[in-house]
Amino acid sequence: MAETFEKQSVSSEVARRMIAAAEEKAAAMGHGLVVAVVDESGVLKAFSRMDGAPLLSVQVAQDKAYTAAGFGMSTDAWHDFIKDDPPLAAGAPTGIDRLVVFGGGYPITVDGRVVGGVGVSGGHYSQDMEVARAALTALEH
Repeated sequence: MAETFEKQSVSSEVARRMIAAAEEKAAAMGHGLVVAVVDESGVLKAFSRMDGAPLLSVQVAQDKAYTAAGFGMSTDAWHDFIKDDPPLAAGAPTGIDRLVVFGGGYPITVDGRVVGGVGVSGGHYSQDMEVARAALTALEH
């Protein structure tokens, strides 16, 4: 029986490409946003605070990426996941450190495995989601 296991992680090169793709999309939309990419353990891998991005968005973007990597699901999926479950709805947002339950965070998956997460903050969550999805297109290159 093995006492260790192998983990796959998003590469630095891909993380930087994701940041660039997100910045390009945000700029085209006319927004200065914060973009964070974390590895499979939720540790910051790449980061950008675009000019004009709100200060509080620095932490929110990182927490969105952390949430997505940690649970392997997008942050916007959390609302539907907890809304009809009173104990979970009451306890999860306050009881799980760094949990974000609105859009803008997505897991980064390769061959069905979570290898990281991306989080965007600074706009309406729907705009954050659009920019985060643009970041994910960097995986296709």
